Amino acid sequence: MKLITYQDSSGTHIGALRNNTIVPLDSVAPSLLALIDMGADGMAKAKQAVANAKAVVPATSVKLLSPIPRPRQNVICVGLNYVAHAAEGARAAGRELKLPSHPVYFSKALNAVCGPNDEVPLDPNVTKQLDYEVELAFVIGKPGKNIKREDALGHIFGYTIVNDISARELQTQHGQFFKGKSLDRTCPIGPCITTADDIADPGNLGLRLRVNGETRQNSNSNDLIFSIPIVIEQLSLGMTLEAGTIISTGTPSGVAMGMTPPQWLKPGDVMEAEVDGIGVLTNKVVAA
Repeated sequence: MKLITYQDSSGTHIGALRNNTIVPLDSVAPSLLALIDMGADGMAKAKQAVANAKAVVPATSVKLLSPIPRPRQNVICVGLNYVAHAAEGARAAGRELKLPSHPVYFSKALNAVCGPNDEVPLDPNVTKQLDYEVELAFVIGKPGKNIKREDALGHIFGYTIVNDISARELQTQHGQFFKGKSLDRTCPIGPCITTADDIADPGNLGLRLRVNGETRQNSNSNDLIFSIPIVIEQLSLGMTLEAGTIISTGTPSGVAMGMTPPQWLKPGDVMEAEVDGIGVLTNKVVAA
């Protein structure tokens, strides 16, 4: 199933995408976080509701929100998780390439989260080096600690897309990722969460990002340095991963920073982040 959160004149709802229509799931749970908390019982009820649906909503008549509009905690991200992206970053910084021996974790603040078609503000007084990053992300369904990699995929509720928009000079100035990754509305998520049972192999999904129709990034999750099971195993060491936690797995090469000269985002640019089996996440950059 492709699960969404959407807004219409009566408020905010959850539903399942079916072709170009939405099956409302308000009778099952009030939010996707609540549905995740219900575990297997919630998924069974959601599937039954979709199978028995008589009334549907046209997808074009509503506004899609981030599937989880307000996560319980910061979005956790993995940096430098594709070889070619690590190389272009090292080249742009004028340093020797050294691949990480362990996953590099950071987070994006809650205020950064936004949804499909939300506008991404660009204030030149804050950054002149705004960049895009298409990423495959997953949502924890079954909480756990010290999770073994062979059990890791069983803890995943589903998969979504994150555009890890980044202010590059802030990363350099502050010597770490958090500030440059946490500006308002720089973490678009969506358009849906595709449940884990509908993704046969998360280690073999195509990722693409287009700016104004031009393909900038084009790769596959089989190029990850640290696979999803390894990411979960190492992140969960001594640290409980709660249900609903969103973890983004890193971006491939092709970011603006790695181009000669860099092609930074500017007002009016339209980004389309796409991952096979999930969909397309579209956002426009606007002057702030």
